[in-house]
Amino acid sequence: MTHECGASDSGELNRASVSHIRKTSIMSRITHLSDGDLEAMLADIESDRAERKQSFKGDSPNKVRVDVCAFANDLPDHRAAGVVFIGVKDDGTPAELPITDELLRELADIKTDGRILPPPTLTVQKRTLRGSDVAVIVVEPSDSPPVRFDGRVHIRIGSRRGIASAQDERILNEKRRFRDQPFDIHPVPTATLDDLNRRLFEDEYLPSAFAPDILEANGRSYEQRLAACKMIASAADPTPTVLGLLCLGIRGRDFLPGAYVQFLRIDGTDYDSPIVDEALIDGPIGQMVRQMDEKLSSHNRVAVDFTSGSTERRASIYPLVALQQLTRNAILHRSYEATNAPIRVYWFADRIEIQSPGGPFGTVTPENFGQPGITDYRNPNVAEAMRVLGFVQRFGFGIQLARRELSRNGNPDLEVTTSGQSVLCRVRPAGAQQ
Repeated sequence: MTHECGASDSGELNRASVSHIRKTSIMSRITHLSDGDLEAMLADIESDRAERKQSFKGDSPNKVRVDVCAFANDLPDHRAAGVVFIGVKDDGTPAELPITDELLRELADIKTDGRILPPPTLTVQKRTLRGSDVAVIVVEPSDSPPVRFDGRVHIRIGSRRGIASAQDERILNEKRRFRDQPFDIHPVPTATLDDLNRRLFEDEYLPSAFAPDILEANGRSYEQRLAACKMIASAADPTPTVLGLLCLGIRGRDFLPGAYVQFLRIDGTDYDSPIVDEALIDGPIGQMVRQMDEKLSSHNRVAVDFTSGSTERRASIYPLVALQQLTRNAILHRSYEATNAPIRVYWFADRIEIQSPGGPFGTVTPENFGQPGITDYRNPNVAEAMRVLGFVQRFGFGIQLARRELSRNGNPDLEVTTSGQSVLCRVRPAGAQQ
């Protein structure tokens, strides 16, 4: 499957240059701290950029996540990484904690388990400091604050830790306007508040985004709450963002023409075979995902096996969970910028093809695409929204889960074709030859 319009050589070079620049920008945000840098932070008990934990047991996992959230918000505006040391006493001396591979995996899960939104930029390392092994989490300031842990915005100034006040959140919202923002929170100047569905925001999105006690305790205005969820530029400038139009837009495609899914059920194996069903699936992301799930379920036949056992065995031709993961992955990771192309889901007699505009992004390459734990976010705030709405359980495992479900169901392995312009996933029915 290809785009209708080809690209010139210069266009290909420009896209390659943009991809290289973006990857370079991502890598430049990762702080590289020497052993000397880390030991100095370890020794500075007064530093508000370092936190120390003797272990990762008991209540420490939640406390570490609070610290990661606070460092990512960077309310003091250090514009420098914060560090959480695991295996260190309060005075900075080593606690002689064994730094195992299992511990490092648990720490790395902080980024992908979906409890901190948007997903923080962090690295986890085993380092030898003061003669002992220590686990080190280096947390970069977020480009898209405020960052929330379990629906609460945590901040830190000096030794003070706490929940962000309305004034704190205003400062975090303002910081977004002076950074190299992801496209998904760019304001759309031609849109107004009237283009957002207020009831959808207040009845569905907001209760899922914030803890109930936070919603009950504050008296924030409608605009302030939209700004905290990045649906508008700020309370003072209530211009809807790309995210706001994707999640709450009444007619989102008036501003983002490609924000829909083109579904075709084709009676044959070729593109020119007869079409027996077609649908244009659009609307706010929550509605789009639910409509896509319904369409997939309605077309997914169940095969009955009478021969391989004493009782009949029923199995779907395609595992629904795998198809859901792949279509949601396409909605989350597609490019919404500089393209009017939709996501295409074409269901042939011998395969399903799911194509999304935009190739691999950032640290994800054609070579490592779909590998466990390898993930990057063209749309980090769309990822946050899909997690809030319950369509993403954890980050970086959608392709892996789809492959596992295909294997369990007896389907051939997922086929993936990537280019600078798109990602194409091809799924074969159960029992088909590889």
